[in-house]
Amino acid sequence: QVQLVESGGGLVQAGGSLRLSCVVSGSIFSINDMGWYRQAPGKQRELVAAITSGGSTNYADSVKGRFTISRDNAKNTVYLQMNSLKPEDTAVYYCNANVRRWYSPARNDYWGQGTQVTVSS
Repeated sequence: QVQLVESGGGLVQAGGSLRLSCVVSGSIFSINDMGWYRQAPGKQRELVAAITSGGSTNYADSVKGRFTISRDNAKNTVYLQMNSLKPEDTAVYYCNANVRRWYSPARNDYWGQGTQVTVSS
C-alpha cells in the first residue's frame, strides 16, 4: 500500500503565507511526478503545481509568482509554499504522487486525504 499524508493547512488572512507538506510512505520503488491540486466548493479539482522527479515544475497561471513547489526525494516529501494568499485560494488542497511500487512495473496515481486552506479577506 501507498499512503499520502498532508499537513500545513489552516486559516490565514489575505496576504499571508502557508506551507503545505505531503509525505509519501509505503511500498515505494520510485516516485515520479508529484503535485498539488485544489478543489473549491462547487468547482472541479484543478492542478495548482507539479514537479517531476528531476525537479522541473509547472504552475497554474493563477498562482505563478506566489506559490512554489519543491520536493525532498530522500524524504519522499513534496512541499507547497504559498505566499500572498488571496481569498480565491480558499479550497481543499490535495497531494498527488505517481508511484511505482516494489515488485510491480506499473505506475499509479495516489492521493492524499486533503487539507483545508481558508483565506479570509
